[in-house]
Amino acid sequence: MTHFNSADLSSMERIYRGNLINSVTGFKSANLLGTQSKNGIDNVAIFSSVTHLGSNPPLFSFVQRPLGYGVGHTYENLKETGYLTLNHINSELVDRAHQSSAKYDPNVSEFEHLQIEKQVREGFTAPFVKNAAIQVAAQYESEYYLKENDCILVICRITDIFIKEGIQTEDGWLHLEKAGTVTINGLDGYATTQMEKRLSYAKVDEELKELDIN
Repeated sequence: MTHFNSADLSSMERIYRGNLINSVTGFKSANLLGTQSKNGIDNVAIFSSVTHLGSNPPLFSFVQRPLGYGVGHTYENLKETGYLTLNHINSELVDRAHQSSAKYDPNVSEFEHLQIEKQVREGFTAPFVKNAAIQVAAQYESEYYLKENDCILVICRITDIFIKEGIQTEDGWLHLEKAGTVTINGLDGYATTQMEKRLSYAKVDEELKELDIN
């Protein structure tokens, strides 16, 4: 096996190291986060750092990179209004979603510039991505500064969920393959998935059972 130690990692060319470290922890979620500024400008940007934190209360987090130099419109809008949406990326959206990572001027709406169709719902401040089969509305909960790399761990509370018909099973589980949800390999690799199996809740001295995924 190829071996890299700490000295190797420290001396690597920046892009090479970024590709390696962003891939080595495995596949990541692919989401478009939608927000609106206090001036009414809609923003949508791709994030690969969204992580489930708990179900009761329903929380997720995302990592905001160090602010400045055109970075942080999603975070700034969220802090100003208190709301955002999380929208699953599918194959149809991949190219436009990836381009949304560019550092556009805050007065430019990526929805319009990238022709990502927006869905506005009454009673919700932040816009949704219309073509997303799974859409989530959430509100700002809290944040934690990460002194190790100057990033911010942002915590959001889920308030509403919208799911396309035919994706959810009777026990609540979402079949993400049926939703067309893609995943991210590293910084720029997009992949579809194939569901292999679901297994029962693991208990000591109890045999696992395969669960229906249809």
